[in-house]
Amino acid sequence: MNIIAELSNLLGEKHVLTGADVLAYSTDWTGKYTSNPLAVVRPLDTQQVSEIVKLAAANRIPIVPIGGNTGLTGATMADGAILLSLGRLNTIREMRPEARIAIVEAGVILSNLHTAAAEFGLNFPLTFGARGSAMIGGNLATNAGGSNVLRYGNTRALCLGLEVVLPSGEIMDLMSELHKDNAGYDLRNLFIGAEGTLGIITAAVLKLVPKPAAYGTAMVALASLSPALDLLNKLQISTGGAVEAFEFMPASYMELHAELFPNARAPFEKIHPVNILVEIGATAPRDTLPNEVGEIPIVDLLENALADMIETGEILDATVAQNETQRIEMWQRREQAADLAFHKKPFVNCDISVPLDKVEVFILEFENRLALIDPAATTLYVSHLGDGNVHPTIWPSSASPELEERIIEALEDVVSDLRGSFSAEHGIGISKLGSMARQKDATAIATMRAIKSALDPFGIMNPGKVLP
Repeated sequence: MNIIAELSNLLGEKHVLTGADVLAYSTDWTGKYTSNPLAVVRPLDTQQVSEIVKLAAANRIPIVPIGGNTGLTGATMADGAILLSLGRLNTIREMRPEARIAIVEAGVILSNLHTAAAEFGLNFPLTFGARGSAMIGGNLATNAGGSNVLRYGNTRALCLGLEVVLPSGEIMDLMSELHKDNAGYDLRNLFIGAEGTLGIITAAVLKLVPKPAAYGTAMVALASLSPALDLLNKLQISTGGAVEAFEFMPASYMELHAELFPNARAPFEKIHPVNILVEIGATAPRDTLPNEVGEIPIVDLLENALADMIETGEILDATVAQNETQRIEMWQRREQAADLAFHKKPFVNCDISVPLDKVEVFILEFENRLALIDPAATTLYVSHLGDGNVHPTIWPSSASPELEERIIEALEDVVSDLRGSFSAEHGIGISKLGSMARQKDATAIATMRAIKSALDPFGIMNPGKVLP
């Protein structure tokens, strides 16, 4: 109770939540992970975060950062810990359009940054379905991916600098605005993806890019995945590398979507084995300004490219969005993947990556192994095909933890055989600790432990996460 009183003196009582008031924070978005925090604290600025961490360190109390709580791996589990919400650190400190950077606090909601950048004709290109609640701090802590990685990279590639509160409570200023800086170890990238186990990110310098003035967006049907990369490569060549998204949805995905969202307009008259959502973003006036007959050149280019491939039999069918409403419809189908994946229980949700030309091999081999382990299990796949990231959801025949572990191990084995990764963009949290223990190089884990021990000798920063 002394700790609660000290926290209340520091932040004010209304920003220190206990008892029933913590319920909104104590269950994750999937509903799979729940915990009982000592308290939820809501600091206003970096200095208050620093004081909270100093207090936690002095009393050896674990501290767990939380942003929009949209994670899928249990990384915000906080039994007996101080759960530190970054939601009030929500200021966009600066928008610098000439330098194409934004200086923002960790609690800025991703979609709010999109809106702010758009006022200058710019964009922060990280995007995914939870953008309306996910916060920049969480995006950085997990090195989030999303649909535009193909063109712009993960969050790490979009960050120039950080402000971090260390486990000691010291504030480390890494808020570089430089594109080139070889002054010693790359500490910035050490904290990105560390899930709050090494320190708490409180602010960042982020890269902005020109916002596309026009999009070419289409649903493309194929008989199999085999010609998909050829389609992607041809579109990259014809557009000068302007493909922003290349998303794969198999027939089973389309069937389930039609069942759960019966009012959604189907892109094709029939369901095809392979369905690709492709989007091209254009900024140059030659590609974005309507021609003499009112056509948008980038849309016309996409239509012509797809028409040629239909003519040669490389693709089965294609539907090109003719307006923003149709574009949004296409994206809604893809972004409702979580609604499909979590519509029934029990589920095993995975996040893997393999080389671009091995996605089909992965799916076929994993299905073969799954049939031997749990013949009654069913699956759903969706993929950021352009960067090799696949999200398999498995609905096993029972909720047995032993069965789930066997399924995950089989999946890991297939991924390992293909020299892929068991974690692509969602982070480790607690859900992938077993995978880390089984699959991560032992020397790499030992090195991670040494770094953790050096920075956090009392082990108070998000303990029990990332490291097995």
